[in-house]
This record gives sequence, C-alpha cells and structure tokens, in this order.
Amino acid sequence: MLSRTASSLYWLGRYFERADFIARLVEATVRLDVLSPRPAGEAAWTSALTVTETDAAFAAEGTKFHRREVARFLTVDAGHPGSIVRCIGMARSNARAVRTALTREAWTAINRAWLLFEGRPAASDAGAVLGIVEAVQNEARGFEGAVHRMLRNQTTWFVRLGQAVERSDNTARLLDVKYHLLLPEHERVGGVVDRDQWTTILQTVSAVTAYRWLYSDGLTPANVIDLLIARSELPRSLVASAQETVDVLALLARRTGQHGEADRMARNRANRMAKTRSGEVIASGLHEFLRSFIDENALLHGAIGRQFKFG
Repeated sequence: MLSRTASSLYWLGRYFERADFIARLVEATVRLDVLSPRPAGEAAWTSALTVTETDAAFAAEGTKFHRREVARFLTVDAGHPGSIVRCIGMARSNARAVRTALTREAWTAINRAWLLFEGRPAASDAGAVLGIVEAVQNEARGFEGAVHRMLRNQTTWFVRLGQAVERSDNTARLLDVKYHLLLPEHERVGGVVDRDQWTTILQTVSAVTAYRWLYSDGLTPANVIDLLIARSELPRSLVASAQETVDVLALLARRTGQHGEADRMARNRANRMAKTRSGEVIASGLHEFLRSFIDENALLHGAIGRQFKFG
C-alpha cells in the first residue's frame, strides 16, 4: 500500500471519530443544559470548547458568548478545524482519495454525513441542535459498522488505527477538563458533585448503561474515573484504546513487515495502562496523569507517521 493511501485511511479514521465525539459532547451538553433542574449554563459550554481545544478560536471570533453561538461554532462553523462539519469535510476528502479501497456502505455513510450540512442554516434552538448531532452519530455508527464488515486488510486496519488514537485523545481530554470543572470549589478530590453533570460524561462516551452494569454503589466520581481509565470492557476507556492500538499495529506489522518505534511505544503504554489503578491515579494527581497520557499519545501519533512514512 502506498504511504499516501495509508495516511488518508488513518486520517479518515481520526476525523470521523472526532466528528462523532464532538457530536456526542454537544448532545450531552445540550441535554444537561436543558433538562437538568440546575442548568449547566456558561460553565458547561465553556468546558465543551476547552475539551475540543477551540476556546481560543471562539474567543478570536469576537462573538458574544451564548450557548446558541457555541453550539453553532461546534457544529456548522466551517471556519475552524474543531467543528463537526469541518471534521466530516476532512474525513470525506480523505475518503475520496481512497474511494476504491472503501465499500459502498462506508462511502455512503461518510457522504450522507457530509450532506447533512449542505445548505443547512445554524441551529437556532436545542431541538435543532440535537437533531443534527443525533443524525451525525447515526452516520458514524453506520460507518463503523461498514468498516467492521469490510475485508480484514490494511484498509480497515489503518482506519481502525486512526480511530483508536483519536479515541484515546478524546477520552483523556474529556475526563481532564470535565473532572476539574465539576469538582466544586474547596471540595476534596473524589467528593460529592452533581449527579447530572457526571452523567453527562458517561453520555458523551456512551457508557451510562455500562456504568450501571459494572458498579453497584451508585454514581461517584471515583467510579467514573475508574471506568474511563482502567476498565478494558469499555471500548472508549484509555486502557481499551491503548490495547486496540497495539493489536492493530501488530496486524499491520505482520502484513507489511513495518515494525518499529510506534509498536514499541504502543506496547509500553498498553503494558503500563494494564497495571494502572484509578485510585492511585487520583491520589497522585489525575490532571498530571491525563496530560502525560495526551502528550504520549501525540508522540505515538508522530511515531506512526514516521513508521509508515505518512506525507
């Protein structure tokens, strides 16, 4: 496989995974803001910008801060790389470059997601925002299902590799920003916080039901952290994403013979994550742990590019 083809498939996986994550984040924030007896207000929407690293871009736009404007900015504003429409556009561009490597179902899901935004005005209310982000999530599920049914070869593995790397980054950023936002002033780490706000985190990673299956002592910050960091049963947990990265790199190594720095970094991270205990992480500093993980994930991304000679 040509390196530029591999690069397009990898970035297709990353961008479509990112679009799905932002859609989930916006949906969870809208629901928290509208349905909670104590509306989330400015803090929740500020945190959504921070998680997606678009806070500076939004401030530079000079728009007055309002939940409707933030929702518009994160969904239909193509003027910056952190919006859903921009991520889907980049995914579609990469998919077009490798169109013959994709099945009709995979391409259709990507194209339908793109067409959701063609000529669409900015959403003016919560219902309209929920409509567009739920439609994006439906197409993301369609794409993921299509990839799952594709031939098990380099095409699917590079897409899955991009998805796994992106998923690791998204979960770590979500937990880092939201945990410190939701921790009340003067509250000890692991103290009591609002139930609806912690449910928002679980909704963003589709883990509400998983949480109920795995924990019987009610909703607590410590358990949410444990689920998102150390429970391999959850596909979007850090430990599960780290292991998936190792597995996909191993498949690529066997097929291509390209094995090197990225494999070693991924294995070392997965081995360390398998021994990580959430209680120890909280005690030693959750923010520091997550920032280190995010930085390491960026280094791994660079190593993957070098190993497979991405342009």
